Amino acid sequence: MEKVILQTNALTKQYGHVKALDSVSIELREKHIYGFIGRNGAGKSTFMKILTGLSYQTTGEMTLMGESSEKGLREARKSIGAMIESPAIYPWYSVRKNVEIKRLLVGNPDPKATDYVLELVDLKSTENRRAKTLSLGMKQRLGIAMALVGNPKLLVLDEPINGLDPQNIVSLRNLLKTLNEERDLTIFISSHILNELYLLATDYIIINQGRIVETLTHGELEDKCKKYICVKTDSVPTAVTVLDKIMDTDSYKVISDDTIRIFKAAAEAERISKAFMEAGIMLKELSFKEQTLEEYFMNITGGDQI
Repeated sequence: MEKVILQTNALTKQYGHVKALDSVSIELREKHIYGFIGRNGAGKSTFMKILTGLSYQTTGEMTLMGESSEKGLREARKSIGAMIESPAIYPWYSVRKNVEIKRLLVGNPDPKATDYVLELVDLKSTENRRAKTLSLGMKQRLGIAMALVGNPKLLVLDEPINGLDPQNIVSLRNLLKTLNEERDLTIFISSHILNELYLLATDYIIINQGRIVETLTHGELEDKCKKYICVKTDSVPTAVTVLDKIMDTDSYKVISDDTIRIFKAAAEAERISKAFMEAGIMLKELSFKEQTLEEYFMNITGGDQI
């Protein structure tokens, strides 16, 4: 049975009358990669700060690595590597010294760990440069190196892809997958680039206005994001009437004045097309498409921005 790394019960964070987190209950299991998804202000960073000890909940309970007491949580957090919001670096120190300081702070006695993580994030060749001279993408990689130097069991990354070019995004994805598979590292990561999370994560946790709205595995997401038929026509009201007669009412969705998505109908395209033709409906498009993670997120949160 997979070990539970983190379990929260009704975790709430309140600022005055505003709840940044509202009764958040989630469970993270070892060896999984969790994509944490939500628009700006949804509570992602607040939750990550509480998890890593940078902030504290107003109410609710948390168990981390089997520990739930204040002393136990402090000890358990030593097994977390994290980069929250932006890399916490010493700008006037070199890349190497930043990682060395972090290694000593987290109590890793192995000096070879610095070289190892610098190689992992492809910063060995720039180890003597001052951190303040690095590009945003290189600072992100330095932050990840510092998060890894303590050999953590849980890696928490808040928007680590920010500032990375496409090549470095692919490199980071491959690195995280390797760490997960070869070192059994559990990863909890948020990102605005949802299609990248789709390629990386094994599980997804979706948060909206401080509340968890859905948790699902990659397989469950694929089931929910199955192919659909996209119909474009200037006669949407008539098309809806036809669909009501031949399909379940929850099998389609009107997207705009000229677009309908028909779900659960991949094998019925011919019947649908024939029904439209018999009703005299002129089609501008009838094509097969697949819902993306971004589209799914928008649908269940009712929003248009992440």
